[in-house]
Amino acid sequence: MRVYDLILKKRNGHALEAGEIEVLVGGFVRGEIPDDQMAAFLMAVYFRDMTPEETTALTMAMVRSGATLDLRAIRGVKVDKHSTGGVGDKTSLVLIPLVASAGIPVAKLSGRGLGHTGGTLDKLESIPGFSCDLTPEAFIAQVNRVGCAIAGQTADLVPADKRLYALRDVTATVESIPLIASSIMSKKIAAGADAIVLDVKTGSGAFMRTMEDSRALARAMVAIGHRVGRRTEAVISDMDQPLGFAVGNGLEVREAVEALRGEGPADLRELCLTLGSRMLMLGGAAADPEAARAALEARLRSGEALAKLRAMLEAQGGDPGAVEDLSRLPRAAHTAPVPAAADGFVQAIDAEAIGLAAMALGAGRAHKEDAIDPAVGIVLTPKVGDRVAAGDSLARIHARTAEDAARVAPRVRAAYTIGPVAAAPRPLIHEVIACSEAA
Repeated sequence: MRVYDLILKKRNGHALEAGEIEVLVGGFVRGEIPDDQMAAFLMAVYFRDMTPEETTALTMAMVRSGATLDLRAIRGVKVDKHSTGGVGDKTSLVLIPLVASAGIPVAKLSGRGLGHTGGTLDKLESIPGFSCDLTPEAFIAQVNRVGCAIAGQTADLVPADKRLYALRDVTATVESIPLIASSIMSKKIAAGADAIVLDVKTGSGAFMRTMEDSRALARAMVAIGHRVGRRTEAVISDMDQPLGFAVGNGLEVREAVEALRGEGPADLRELCLTLGSRMLMLGGAAADPEAARAALEARLRSGEALAKLRAMLEAQGGDPGAVEDLSRLPRAAHTAPVPAAADGFVQAIDAEAIGLAAMALGAGRAHKEDAIDPAVGIVLTPKVGDRVAAGDSLARIHARTAEDAARVAPRVRAAYTIGPVAAAPRPLIHEVIACSEAA
């Protein structure tokens, strides 16, 4: 079986067998297939697409390229959650302790931020002392003891994904539904959960900008989960403006704690209740969305969800006092408002532009090796649909210096579109794709 023949077969629009895909992935990871041939295969996939069977075979070949996490020692049904990334997306910080407080064990492996979207690990590490470095044994023991844990992905988990993504990044083949779906789902399957809830973002701040692409990706991932025996559902949520108000690591932790206190932004709360309800149902803790939502709302009112966050922080070396005293979180040396230039209604907020502005302050990374500042970021004031007057604050910049704030302020102001009439609100939850809808 020559690699040339497999590339030719895919280029000509034919489906590959699972064994043929295994040859390609395994040979590439072992260094037997050079970058130029694998790049040709990726380009063929980009133009010719993949069948659901091929996408599943690619996913599982990637899973088999390295170690997998065995979570059978954790009691109960383990339900994982993944977001395709967005601006101000601190959902995991609220959702994981919330779901765990309702009796569903959550063992979550998370990543770091790159570009205009933030990473859960970076946000958690803005809490003094918090460590995301857990051995598999410590990770499992903590979930059994506390109910939840959030840790970093180990280097030996799905090494094929790291190599393939690096090649996709330099060959203009990133935007391929089967390649994206297999990348995400290979990591989720290797992480060992019994069921998976996917938060697929759509809009200006999302990786998938259109509903058509977001729906296609969501359906592809749900289908993969279904085919390999993992109950999987997807929620398509809006990212046409930042989620909540805070964008920046320590600022987002603050907002997440406020949400667990019952004081947070309405959109963050609603998204967490929607995702959490699906997680409870997949975990067998609720029969329907209404019962699941009621159970989660009760945990927020009682303080059990906030207590679960505190317990997780303490277990991983973080300062549990930060839950009660938000002043213990990092604070920027300088803050400055961004005044509106005119009267009117906020018609749009370019989420990507806000994310890039926060990155320019030091809240994100342009390259993987870049350091981040946990204190800096942007806190929005009005959201889409709100009325503003000239001079009102559109946002407050949290920066290292006054010069940094002044440099970024025009970018924040330009991210706002203000007009004479209120824009029709976009729904926060666009669609839910359940297990039964898998292709």
